[in-house]
Amino acid sequence: MIYLETLRLAFASLSANKLRSALTVFGMAIGVFSIIGVMTFIAGAKAQLDSGLSRLGTNSFQIQRFPAINFSNPWRKYGNRPQITLPVAQRFRDLMGDSALVNMQLKRGRAATYLDRHTTPATGLIGTDENFLSSSNLEIANGRNLGAEDVALGRAVCIIGDDVAQKLFPDVDPVGQVLRTGGQMYTVIGTVAPKGTAFGQSQDDFVAIPITRWLAVLGRAWRSIDIKVQAPSQAEFLAVQDKAVGAMRQVRGLDPEDDNDFDLFTNDSLIDTFKKVTTMVSIGSFGISAIALLAAGVGVMNIMLVSVTERTKEIGVRKSIGARKKNILLQFLVEAVVLSLVGGLVGVAMGVAGGNWASSMMNIDSIFPWGWAVAGMLVCGGIGVIFGLYPAWKAASLDPIEALRHE
Repeated sequence: MIYLETLRLAFASLSANKLRSALTVFGMAIGVFSIIGVMTFIAGAKAQLDSGLSRLGTNSFQIQRFPAINFSNPWRKYGNRPQITLPVAQRFRDLMGDSALVNMQLKRGRAATYLDRHTTPATGLIGTDENFLSSSNLEIANGRNLGAEDVALGRAVCIIGDDVAQKLFPDVDPVGQVLRTGGQMYTVIGTVAPKGTAFGQSQDDFVAIPITRWLAVLGRAWRSIDIKVQAPSQAEFLAVQDKAVGAMRQVRGLDPEDDNDFDLFTNDSLIDTFKKVTTMVSIGSFGISAIALLAAGVGVMNIMLVSVTERTKEIGVRKSIGARKKNILLQFLVEAVVLSLVGGLVGVAMGVAGGNWASSMMNIDSIFPWGWAVAGMLVCGGIGVIFGLYPAWKAASLDPIEALRHE
């Protein structure tokens, strides 16, 4: 009963100074919001990354001119690297032989039209070969895939993603229809089963044509081909990767002492890069939160010291009628902890809402970071105890006679 009464008195005291208490709570909430918001978004992005990287396919890796993730101007460091041309990519595929499945790709954004319907300019016009579907974990829903003969002859045919099929052909079978994209007409020979979105981008918004046709229409200058390689099994993955590096160095004409003039990345390497980026973001967020929480803790101490001064006479009355030093200490300590925990709750709510809002902008699933929320509340409780201890001790140490004389 004593503890319940202490808690009731704490809430009554805080509610008597609503504005002051609200400002202190807000300061605490800002510190918690910054870290919870960032970690909520990162946790959602990590979950999306694990599923979204399946686009590389099982046991797959990719070779390209520039790194997959680069935060500086890529031309400054990698601009002297030669393009991966079609002859280079074809020679690489010949050297790989039957040891792996090799796919070649080029992509540019181009709108596709059919009659009076059209897609956005962001629709991917992909130049590729007969291994496109296998290397991208895609399946034909209707019609057929691009064939080796289509690529060799540069035929004006295409397969389309589900988004394009829904936009251009909502009431007719797309197979056999003729659409226009990149200034050329293409006959649809197949539609691809829907794959969904990854990091806010649709994986179904594309038109895929033979890579030879793509180069003939859009030109070969400044075109560097991305090469996807898929090993037959996980057991052979490392061996295929080593063979691919050797084959690529051979077709590029590199000497043994020369560095690779291409980049190779796998799902694991992308995940490692993502972890490094999120670690740096987390450290920055922790620094900001620490400063904000320190300022909030000083605010808690300040409001409690003001409260002790304003309630000196009340403390003297309570002591004169039998309240012990530990009762006064506990009351003021509880007030400080309540202020901190309320601020923590508000900060967690704001952080989760803010993090999930940012996630929704990128079509990332919403989550609730239970571990971080609990940690945030524990930190806030600790701040309340640390910064509230001195004001509480000061209140508990007041001489009752002097306190009663206070005006």
